[in-house]
Amino acid sequence: MNLPTQNATAVQAPWYRQFWPWFIIALPATIVVASVYMLVLANQYADDLVVDDYYKEGLAINQQLERDLQARQLGLQAQLFVNGTDSRQINVQLRGTIHVGQLQLRLSHPIEASADRILILKRISDQNYMGQMSSPLSGSWYWVLDAGEQSTWRLTGEQYF
Repeated sequence: MNLPTQNATAVQAPWYRQFWPWFIIALPATIVVASVYMLVLANQYADDLVVDDYYKEGLAINQQLERDLQARQLGLQAQLFVNGTDSRQINVQLRGTIHVGQLQLRLSHPIEASADRILILKRISDQNYMGQMSSPLSGSWYWVLDAGEQSTWRLTGEQYF
């Protein structure tokens, strides 16, 4: 009597129906997907900290320092205030020996250059100027105050709104 042997080979499923090949393929595929995602994030939220024309900006530094010195010689000081009821209204109190009809206030965001704003401030009294923004500010901002394009002086500072 012939009995079937126990050594008969089991039928094996093709490779694509196995767990381990897909597990091994999934590891590098996950890294590729994560890398593409990080590349998209890096391009979308890139910092604007590097100036394209650094040589031209470097040459302008001496002119800016002269304007700062001129403001010190004139004894100019400025304080920025935001109206408590309307956070879009900026008041500037300018102390010193200069009286102009309007001032230019440049507000620069520390990280995003696209958020920078230029505001024209109208004179409302002897040393007070006021301007209205389209939307309120929040956080820390750098500011530059002068009398416009041909101004011989400028004041700079940082303000938390």
